[in-house]
Formats: sequence, C-alpha cells, structure tokens
Amino acid sequence: MLRPTVIKAIPKDNYKLLLEFDNGEKKSFDVTPYIKGSWFGKLHDKPYFSSVKANGFNIEWPDGQDICPDDLYYNSVESTDIPRI
Repeated sequence: MLRPTVIKAIPKDNYKLLLEFDNGEKKSFDVTPYIKGSWFGKLHDKPYFSSVKANGFNIEWPDGQDICPDDLYYNSVESTDIPRI
C-alpha cells in the first residue's frame, strides 16, 4: 500500500504545518528539526516559511526546499485543527 500524500499544508507561527493527506487524515508536523544550515535555514524567515505549498505528493517552498513524504506522514501527529475549504 502506498503512503498517503499531502493535499493541503497550512503553516503555523511555531514552525509547524497542519497537513491534510489524500486519505482524509489531518496531522501536525514540526519543521523545527529541519531548520538548520544554509539551505533549510531560509525557513527561519516567517514569511518564507509561510509560502509553503502542497504539490500533491509532499510540500515545497519557492526555492526548492522540500521534505520527504515519508517524514511528513510518519513523523506527524494527529490533528483536528485543519479547517475545511
């Protein structure tokens, strides 16, 4: 069975993302451990962090930073905070 993929990503002020997966699950993912070095360090900038987009597989930022779909799914926790669109 394939892992679920991200269809929606909502950035929060605390460097967490609220994620919705294609199987209907809603989870919270902490990006803090990834924000280091020159490449991912750009995510410290709150407006840049907030520019995250779901691409139907994982998430990505304008300069190409992304996070592995497995990490997004398996290292996130259940959440009910994602609003309906």
